[in-house]
Amino acid sequence: MLREQWDRQVCGEMASLRSASRLFSQAARLSKAEVPKRCLNTKQAGTGYAALRPLILGAAAVGGAVSIYQLSKDKKISLTDVVPTKVACAAAPSPQPSVISGTKEHALYLWIQLSPKADAKACARVVANLPAHVDAVCPPDLRDESDEVWAGVGFGPNFYSKIGGKSKQNYAYATKSGSLGAMPAKSGDIFIHAKSDSTSKLLELAQRVLAQLPKGSVASFEDVYGFVFRGGRDLSGFIDGTENPADDDERFEEAVENGSGGSYVITQKWIHNLEYIAQEKDNAKEGFVGRQIEDSTELKNKSATSHVARMVGGTDFEQKKRFKIVRQSQPYGNLHDKAGLFFIAYTKTPDSLNYMLDRMTGKDSDKQHDDIMRLTTCVASTYWYFPGEAELRKLL
Repeated sequence: MLREQWDRQVCGEMASLRSASRLFSQAARLSKAEVPKRCLNTKQAGTGYAALRPLILGAAAVGGAVSIYQLSKDKKISLTDVVPTKVACAAAPSPQPSVISGTKEHALYLWIQLSPKADAKACARVVANLPAHVDAVCPPDLRDESDEVWAGVGFGPNFYSKIGGKSKQNYAYATKSGSLGAMPAKSGDIFIHAKSDSTSKLLELAQRVLAQLPKGSVASFEDVYGFVFRGGRDLSGFIDGTENPADDDERFEEAVENGSGGSYVITQKWIHNLEYIAQEKDNAKEGFVGRQIEDSTELKNKSATSHVARMVGGTDFEQKKRFKIVRQSQPYGNLHDKAGLFFIAYTKTPDSLNYMLDRMTGKDSDKQHDDIMRLTTCVASTYWYFPGEAELRKLL
């Protein structure tokens, strides 16, 4: 009789533990891509990605708390006698919400140049409070996936130094040029990248940030609004970002600097020659890019001047890349004026950006150019540093 009661007690407690273990396992299996959707645009935006890691480790601790239950005639072991293994976890510094989150239907690229007389620290405090601005235009208790906003802010090297910020790596940008054109440097102090399925929310956010900056502090600005075209294609017709890291762990690894949570960012405004793109034969354009236009399959035989070959460092099929970046680019513009691609990418080191741009403009050892520049023209280019969330809060 006592043995039967003991068996029932053990079974009941084991069932409870299995339920807890399943709960943690389900949490561990959650795609981290869902975390930014629910957490990254609140005032506690930094808790989204990093907070999942202790939860996963917690699942391991609970799952491994009791591995063997021994029943013997001489000794009965109670579940309360078993002490779960303690797991230490130090969360990595969190990047801003725009860095590793996926794309939305629309994007805001807000490029701000301040007046030399502007109060730099006052301006920094305004934009460092970006999560509060997001909450103002999209209240947390009312938002859903259709209008939520994921946003981040970056700084030019001169401005960041002026407000007391210190990046680990030099990210100054100088104009790069080659036989097919230049990538001219455009100075800037503050850059805001925001994503949403609602264009109106992005416009509101830009309006609010600009209005909150001290009067007379803005010398010039440009707000560009990107959009998803044909399910993720560039206006040239090619699928954009085919080799972009898709897994959140890999995106974090490639885009976020160790120890700081910061990210180095390139922004470029490209204007496409849409008339030439429409008239040129597909096989010629595929040769320029190094991929098939229909499904983005890499060409096995491609030119050393194809875009794929320039970016990966050679013409071998599926050649291992020297560097990876996390692209967040989108088409922009209209037909009566100009249209093209607003290129933006996050990386953990400016070395990757310098390498790729040198490969495009013929500054690498083989002196070859990138044929993709036959289809489009770069009119503005620069680098930014997006501090980690902890770094950003120090500016408030």
